[in-house]
Amino acid sequence: MKRRNFLKGSALLAALGLGGGAGAMAISSSRNRYYAGPSSDHFDGVRFFNPGGTPLRGLSDVLKWQWGGNRARWPEQVTVAATRPAAQVEDLTITMVGHATLLIQTAGLNILTDPVWSDRASPLAFAGPKRVAAPGIAFADLPRIDAILLSHNHYDHLDLTTLASLHAAHAPQIITPLGNDAIIRSAVPEARITVADWGQAVPFGPLTVHFEPCHHWSARGMADRSMALWAAFLIAGPAGKILHIGDTGFDQGRPYRALSAKHGAIRAAILPIGAYEPRWFMQGQHQNPAEAVEGFVLSGAAHAIGHHWGTFQLTNEARDAPLAALETALAAKAIPADRFRPLAPGDMWEIPRV
Repeated sequence: MKRRNFLKGSALLAALGLGGGAGAMAISSSRNRYYAGPSSDHFDGVRFFNPGGTPLRGLSDVLKWQWGGNRARWPEQVTVAATRPAAQVEDLTITMVGHATLLIQTAGLNILTDPVWSDRASPLAFAGPKRVAAPGIAFADLPRIDAILLSHNHYDHLDLTTLASLHAAHAPQIITPLGNDAIIRSAVPEARITVADWGQAVPFGPLTVHFEPCHHWSARGMADRSMALWAAFLIAGPAGKILHIGDTGFDQGRPYRALSAKHGAIRAAILPIGAYEPRWFMQGQHQNPAEAVEGFVLSGAAHAIGHHWGTFQLTNEARDAPLAALETALAAKAIPADRFRPLAPGDMWEIPRV
C-alpha cells in the first residue's frame, strides 16, 4: 500500500511538473536541452522565467503539500454526454472536450487547444491523475483539425500520444511557444510546428495568433524546469478575438491588464478556473475562480469559458468546487452567469455576437 501511494504521489507531481521541479534543484543543468537563443527579459540563457513574478516553490513546500492532507475525494467516473461537432463553422462555436482541451471552430477552421485524449495526465501509463470524465468529443468524431494551440509542456497539456494520433489522422499545424517543438519532435518527428516568443504573432489562414505572457512555468522530467516557454494565445479573426490561457497565476492581473489596449474588444476568453488548492502553494501558478472573474473584467472580454476543472484531479479542491466558487465570484460583481460559463465535457457554446 505504501509503495502504491508513493507511485501515485510521484506521478501526480510529475504530471504537474512538480516532481521535475524538485529534481531540478538537485540536478543542476547549465544547458537548455530544448531551446538555444539570446537572453531576454524572460529568458536567462538557460531557463525562462516570469519577470517580477512569484518565485517557484521548493522541495520542502512540495512535500508539505503532498503530506498535508485535506484532499477532497473525487468520483471515479462521471457521466458525459459526448457531442459530434459540425464539419466547420464560419462564425464562432467552442466545444469542451475536457480539462484544457477545447475545439474552437471559426472562419471555417477547426482548432484544438492542448489536446489530451489519454486516460492519464502523466508520464506513467499505470499511475498519475486519471480521467474521471470521458472526452466530450470522441476522437473518431473530430472534424478535420487544421491547427493545435499548445500552451506549455506539463503532462495535462502536452500529451505526446494524442499529438501522434492527431498527426496521423489530420497532420495539423502545431503552434506553440519556444522549446516545445523539441519535445514534440521526439515523438512525432514529421509534425508541422511553428514556434514563437511572447509578443510575436503567427498568421494562419484568415487568423493571426498572438503570443502573450502568462504567469506559469514548465517541466517534463528531472532537470528541465522552465527550459520551454509557456504562453497565452490571442486569436484574431473575422468573427472576433478569442483569448485562450492554458494555465496562469493571477500575478496581480498582469496577464490581463494590457490586452484590451493592445488588441481591442475580445469576444470570448477561455480562462482556467480549477486546480487551485491549497492556495498557499498553488497561487503563483493557478488562478482561482475569483481571480479568473477579475481577469475577465480586466480583459474587457464579452464572454468567458471556464476550463481546467473536472477532468483530472490535480490538486486538493472537490470536483464541483470551482463551479460554486465561480457562481459566488460572478454574483459579487453582478456579472450575469450566462456571460461566464464553466463548460463540462460535451458542452457546446455558439458564442453570442458582440
